[in-house]
Amino acid sequence: MSAPEEPMESLYPFLYSGGTDLDAVLTAVRQSTVDKANEIVALRQSVLERDGDRMAACAQAMAAAFDGGARLFTFGNGGSSTDAQDVAALFLNPGGAARPLPAFALTADVAVVTALSNDIGFEVVFSRQLAASGRSGDIAFGLSTSGNSRNLIAGFQEADRRGMITVGLAGYDGGQMAELGTIDHLFVVPSSSVHRIQEAQTTVYHALWELAQDALRRRGAVPPPRSS
Repeated sequence: MSAPEEPMESLYPFLYSGGTDLDAVLTAVRQSTVDKANEIVALRQSVLERDGDRMAACAQAMAAAFDGGARLFTFGNGGSSTDAQDVAALFLNPGGAARPLPAFALTADVAVVTALSNDIGFEVVFSRQLAASGRSGDIAFGLSTSGNSRNLIAGFQEADRRGMITVGLAGYDGGQMAELGTIDHLFVVPSSSVHRIQEAQTTVYHALWELAQDALRRRGAVPPPRSS
């Protein structure tokens, strides 16, 4: 179940004002841009204040798992699928002195995703892959804006059965992901805007990556960064 889309008029009211004054339209565009920037900054700040300590704890758990040979499996639908692929790419190929970590996006193999969708059903596209490849101690990392996607819920349930560390990112009030009670580290972005949710989630997973790299460095698993 996906989150409802915002009406276009609420996102870009200056397009529906009916005016023909170019200066007025440009002023409205500038103000809209400033308002959106302020909104996302405030939202990110609220997430940091509420979940900063929990993010640090999650990163510590992920670092310990990676240090023990764990692998990261990421998944999501639509825009969240591209975010899941970004998470995997970030951990796998960080560049610089950061430690590359084994990470796989469950949305990347189109043949597997379409085969499972066609032969069984779309709700199993993540759980079946985790059943085949996941093992105890690995990390399952799922992203959703609504928190209600059935295939994510099934994926997290399978990950829990296999003793995997589970990390979830959701929006709104967390939806069914919050109701599961089995996601070890759940971060909910308290917004009803899909755009603001995804922007804040990007900040969250980049922060988790940085914190995990720092934790690995402290464990002696990553060489210190070179001075410029």
